[in-house]
Parts: sequence; C-alpha cells; structure tokens
Amino acid sequence: MTESNGTGAEKSERRDVHTLTGGELREMLAGLGQPAFRAKQIEEWVWSKNARSFDEMTNLPKALREMLSERLVMGAAEEVARQASTDGSRKYLLRLADGVTVECVGMPSRGRLAVCASTQAGCAMGCAFCATGRSGLARSLTDAEIYEQVMHVRDDFGERVTSVVLMGQGEPFMNYDATLAALRRLNSPEGAGIGARHLTVSTCGVIPQIMRFANEPEQFTLAVSLHSAVQKTRNALMPGVRKYSLVNLYDAMGTYVSKTGRRPTYEYALIGGVNDTDSELQALCDFCEGTLAHVNLIQLNEVEGSKFHPSTEARGRLCPRSRPRWRRGHGTRVARRRHRRRLRPAQAARGARPLLLVPRYEHTFANIRAPPTFPRFAGGWEGSLCRCSASLRACR
Repeated sequence: MTESNGTGAEKSERRDVHTLTGGELREMLAGLGQPAFRAKQIEEWVWSKNARSFDEMTNLPKALREMLSERLVMGAAEEVARQASTDGSRKYLLRLADGVTVECVGMPSRGRLAVCASTQAGCAMGCAFCATGRSGLARSLTDAEIYEQVMHVRDDFGERVTSVVLMGQGEPFMNYDATLAALRRLNSPEGAGIGARHLTVSTCGVIPQIMRFANEPEQFTLAVSLHSAVQKTRNALMPGVRKYSLVNLYDAMGTYVSKTGRRPTYEYALIGGVNDTDSELQALCDFCEGTLAHVNLIQLNEVEGSKFHPSTEARGRLCPRSRPRWRRGHGTRVARRRHRRRLRPAQAARGARPLLLVPRYEHTFANIRAPPTFPRFAGGWEGSLCRCSASLRACR
C-alpha cells in the first residue's frame, strides 16, 4: 500500500511525519523492528531533501516504506497558483493539508536566493492600510508549515536558499513557539542550514515577545514595523498594537540591543499626508536618534479601495536627505525602497512594504543613494493575502 492509495478518512487518522519528534520517530521504528539509524535517514528525507512521498526514500527497504505509508502521511503543501516577475522573483499560493492557503515569495539576486514566508494564514492585527487584515485570521501555521514554504521555493528554483524573512501573512510573535521552532529548523545543519543572521523575523511590535526574543541564544535578526513615531498616528494605523506604547517599545528595543548587540530594523511605509509630513519624520528622527538601528523607508503600495495612498516620489526622495540629524556615527542607518515600474502591482495583495532587506542595503544619510528596485507581479489571484505581493508588504 502506498501513501496515495488511502482514502481521505484514512489519511486523517494517520499522523503527519513532520509533526513527529525525533524520539517519537525512533520509538515508532523500534516498534516496527527497525534499527535506530533509520530515523536519521527518514529525517534527512523529510527535512533536508523535502521528500513528498515515502516512495522517494530509496535508501529505505521497500517493506519499511510501505509500513510508513500505512501509518503516516507526508502532509506536503500543494502549489495552486504562482506569479512571476521579470526580474525572476516568483510568488506562490500554497494549499495546506486542511485546505487553508498561504503565500510565499522567492527572490533570486546575484547567486543568492531569499524567501519571504508566512507564519499565519491571514492576520488578526487589523492594520488600517493592510488588505490582508480585512480578512482576519484563519489560523496559525505549524513550524513544519512555515519551514515547508522555504523548501518549496528552494526546490522550485533548484538552488540553496541563502536567507529567509518571516514577513508574509500574519504576526510571527503571535505564533511565537512555531516561529522559533521553524527558525531553528531553518538554521540547523540537519535542516536548511541557513545562518542565523540571515533569518529575519518581522513584528508589529509585540513587546513581551520582543523581550523573549532578546533572550534567545541564536543570532536571529529582528525587524519592527513602526510606520509612525507619533502615538496617535500609530494607534490609528496599527490598532492591533495600540496597547504597546511607543515609550515602552523604545525601552524594549533598547533592552534588545543591549542584550544582543545586534542592529534591529524599523520599517516605515511612507503614506501620503499621514506619516510623511515634516512633524512625523521629525518624530521618527527623535525616536531613532542615538540608537543602533536600520530604518527602512518604503513607498506604500497602492491597494484598491483603501483610503491610504503612497507618498509622492518627490517626497520619498526628499525624506532621507531632509533629516540632517541622522548622520554617520549616530548608529542609525537609512535606506529608501522604491517601486519597480515594469509590471502592474497585484490588485488583491496586502499592499505596504517591499521584501525587506534582501539583500540588505544599508546607507547613512551622509551617503544615501537610490536603492535597488524590487519585484512587481502582474495581476493577482482571488483572495490573495500575502503582504509580499507586488513586492510590498501591507501590514505591521
């Protein structure tokens, strides 16, 4: 009996192999009279080779493969749609085992491959400029479902993934345990083997989890969606984190830097007439002055039906050059991202930010230059939720 022969009811009773711990897998194999080293072979097929069927595990005896198929399922995500940009970037819509769909993006650049992955299906944070937030949260993803997005992109491109940003659908820190488990699997030599500093988590600013993240032993990278350093404006734009004040966020980020010694990123989507005024940008300067930080200025993506619109190109170009207090030596670096014009943005996308810091371009105001452009995807599929769509993220 192979895995594909079972009925839907039978499959639902079998456990997904991705959910087994090493100890559980070894215990099951011992019960089948198999030697302990088989567990390592199976884990390599599941996590490193991203096998989609037990029949692919050719170094296992056929009898064992059949026994595994009778007891377990692979639970592989199914690709149901994709879009491609002229620069080679690809956006995927994946259907998970229970029918929930998520999006991820692969971005090749100069021999490197970056992936933007989702940590939740939908989003509960309700950011006012975010198309995905309107649909609410379906559920959080498991660590295996987060990990599999990266492996799907890797296999489709046929090359090693060099960096991952968890900034697709959802708030990673509202799914903290699964997010951290996925990061550790991505970092593990027995998983994707990606360096910790090339694994980035983006958060709206959930302070308790930022403090928790600061105490983790790995050198994962942190990005915070700021979008305004004026409390009233930020509350209106990001109601999901209004209970976490900017004063407390500032203190938490100071603690994070003190404990880790790493430079966090503040993401700031420029919204015309809302957070791109002189007073708003001065508040951003005040918030970041003297701190160790990277500020990522982003042109908001236009979302159909939204009352928010991007800053003008002229205003976007002016922003970095008009802030003389941010100079070399103050610890803050700034980059401005702009749209790619070759393709029309996805109409059903989340709408706010480009795929963050992949690759990481850092400039001081004293030496600012036009940043690279990012992928734009033509068209959009029904119900698209990924904030990476059209190269710009919508939320946080």
